[in-house]
Amino acid sequence: MTSVQTPVYDILLRGGHVIDPLNNVDGVRDVAVKEHAIAAVAPNLNPALAKKVIDVSGRYVTPGILDIHVHVYHTRAPEGAPEGLSVLADAFSFKSGVTTMVDTGTAGGRQLRHFKHTVIDRARTRIFAFVNIVDDGMIGDFEQDPRHFDAELAASVVEAYPEICVGIKTAHYWTHKPYDDLHTPWAAVDQAIKAAEMCGKPVMYDFWPRPERTYPDLLLKKMRPGDIHTHVFAQQFPIVDEHGRVYRHMFEARERGIIFDLGHGGGSFWFRNGARAITDGFVPDSISTDLHTGSMNATVGDMQTTMSKVLNMGVPLYDVIKLSTVNPAKEIGHPELGHLSPGACADVAVFDLRHGEFGFIDCGRARIVGDRKLECVFTLRGGDIVYDLGGLSAPLWTEAPPAYWRLPEA
Repeated sequence: MTSVQTPVYDILLRGGHVIDPLNNVDGVRDVAVKEHAIAAVAPNLNPALAKKVIDVSGRYVTPGILDIHVHVYHTRAPEGAPEGLSVLADAFSFKSGVTTMVDTGTAGGRQLRHFKHTVIDRARTRIFAFVNIVDDGMIGDFEQDPRHFDAELAASVVEAYPEICVGIKTAHYWTHKPYDDLHTPWAAVDQAIKAAEMCGKPVMYDFWPRPERTYPDLLLKKMRPGDIHTHVFAQQFPIVDEHGRVYRHMFEARERGIIFDLGHGGGSFWFRNGARAITDGFVPDSISTDLHTGSMNATVGDMQTTMSKVLNMGVPLYDVIKLSTVNPAKEIGHPELGHLSPGACADVAVFDLRHGEFGFIDCGRARIVGDRKLECVFTLRGGDIVYDLGGLSAPLWTEAPPAYWRLPEA
């Protein structure tokens, strides 16, 4: 009499090439999931122990991707920001293998509670937030008015919602009229740092240099270890000299513990900075999209496209995954994410690595031609299948169970 083994795993992803940088895994492994958590990662796990076996051989299996610069507060009242700044998180996340997004400052202290109840609590994507130092968030003339920079409010909101808030954001302060009588060049930066010190979190900086507030001064005199400069390869920053060599202040800042995030966006990523910096050994610490309605169809597309750009600028695939998983998880203070350790939440992405000829553009509408492109084919969020357009988890229709043919009751 043949004994039947009782299933131990809910899902077994079988035969894929697993890349899990936290655990130094880079090879063929099976990934088992049980009760929304990673149960095991090992070669040749017994398929008889799984309720559902999914063949992912020939594909890359990674932790769920983190995109730590997006704008997804789509319920924001139009009087506070132009309608259409933010996108719907679930519409862009899972198709790129993204399971965690971080909204960066769309909401200020006055909107965080509304953002939580109308977006964060309703999304299947895990969403965190950097709280804008501007009490009314983004985008409007009020961002130029220092009377709206409220460190106490921002810090108190972060402390009130520690499960959501990961830091403070400063952006879009240009230091010009109509508030010249009130501004100092560093007003927004200084208030953001004050708020961050009050709540014990990092600051993410979106910054435009001026003669009175230079980029090296931001990196070497203002930013603190663990603070994040996003848009690192934007056109306005002195990254590389005329010979393509990375300026010393970039490496000095990294030695101080400053974090450099890509933050692509609609106007903040240029190959003439990024490609040359990477060639000279300066790779960003994390990859993110700055996804919003002005970037989604213009230059960014999605996270897998942004990752593919970095891959084709010469960063190895293993490192691209590291910059999209474990690194950003640590940067936002959530090291429980971004890896496939047993017991971790079962956020998993499966990618095809396509080979051919592919064009990629930057924010100046210049392009590079690459030979590899990542394409997500399957995503688990907390052990639940949230993306599977190719039907990896589905039976052939000719082999589907009888219930496949039944109409639902009226």
